[in-house]
Amino acid sequence: MSRKDYPATPDGRYFVSKGRLWRKTDPALDDSTRRAAVKRLMQARRAVGLATTDTDTRAARADVDAVKHELGERGPVWWDDGAPDEGGLHPKNSSYADWWAALDVDARDRGA
Repeated sequence: MSRKDYPATPDGRYFVSKGRLWRKTDPALDDSTRRAAVKRLMQARRAVGLATTDTDTRAARADVDAVKHELGERGPVWWDDGAPDEGGLHPKNSSYADWWAALDVDARDRGA
C-alpha cells in the first residue's frame, strides 16, 4: 500500500485528510519510542477489526486511544505556544484558512 502525500500545515502540527485537520505525532519523541508506539497502534487497530464482542471492541479501541495519546495525536497538545487544538476542523474553518486557500488544487485534492 502506498502512502498518500497528505498536505501538512506549515508549522508541522497537522496534516489534512478527508477534509479535516489531523494532529501529527509529537516530533520530540525519539525514534525508538515512536516506532514501538506505532507497532502497538497497528496491533490495537488489528484487534479492533478482529473483535467479536462489544467488550473486546471497547478494549481494543481503548488501546488505540491510549497509544494515540502516547504519540501526542490525542490529549494535551505537544506544542507549548498556547495555540489551541484545531484537530477535526476543516482547514478553511481554522487558523490555517489562508494557507489552505493558497494551496494548489492538487494539494487540496490530496487532503480531500
